[in-house]
Amino acid sequence: MTVHFIGAGPGAADLITVRGQNAIAAAPVCLYAGALVPEELLEKCPQDARLVNTAKMTLDEIIDELVTADQQGLDVARLHSGDPSVLSAMAEQMRRLDAAGVDYDVVPGVPAFAAAAASLKREFTVPGVSQTVVLTRTAARATAMPEGQDLATLGLSRSTLVLHLAIQRVDQMVEELVPNYGQDCPVAVVARASRSDEVILRGTLKDIAEQVHAAEIKRTAVLVVGEALAASQFQDSSLYSASRQRD
Repeated sequence: MTVHFIGAGPGAADLITVRGQNAIAAAPVCLYAGALVPEELLEKCPQDARLVNTAKMTLDEIIDELVTADQQGLDVARLHSGDPSVLSAMAEQMRRLDAAGVDYDVVPGVPAFAAAAASLKREFTVPGVSQTVVLTRTAARATAMPEGQDLATLGLSRSTLVLHLAIQRVDQMVEELVPNYGQDCPVAVVARASRSDEVILRGTLKDIAEQVHAAEIKRTAVLVVGEALAASQFQDSSLYSASRQRD
């Protein structure tokens, strides 16, 4: 059997790969991340599939489910929101499965930051403005950030910065980012990106916290900071330049 770690996308049920959808349809066991995975995807499971909501489960309980399925010779669709390569806690599950001798593979998905960029109708890498995107979070109740990966340090590059799992600390984020980005730096918040109840806020580091509080956004949101959000006067990319030599 195989555990398929599947990126279930940012929320819209159709933002999933064909490979991921096929894996769901063929797996007799499906573990999914509660309210973060659209219910419509669960309808793709076989009619008699075992469906397990992992929202309130511990890591040990999740691994027990996966190992039990392996012992029974059953494939598992392990659904993670967004793309499992970023902030998904997939690595710790893989480590346990390696120790247990359970086979697995990974099906990539649409990450939240990509869905947010689409909703904002912006490219996060704009020529001459920003060519780097930093994906990060902040440390509150979660695992501490490694040395040198705090916002003050990451902000020194003035790259496009995308913050996950941190909207409840928006006031502290602003305080840490203003010294490098400045109060007038463009900011956007996209809550529940790609979903029918999506909310988009646009502003600057000066006013974004007030907007977040007024909109009562407390979870399932990404915060994007950087000049790329508002850039209009920038050089064209050399990718399609007439002067570029083409074979």
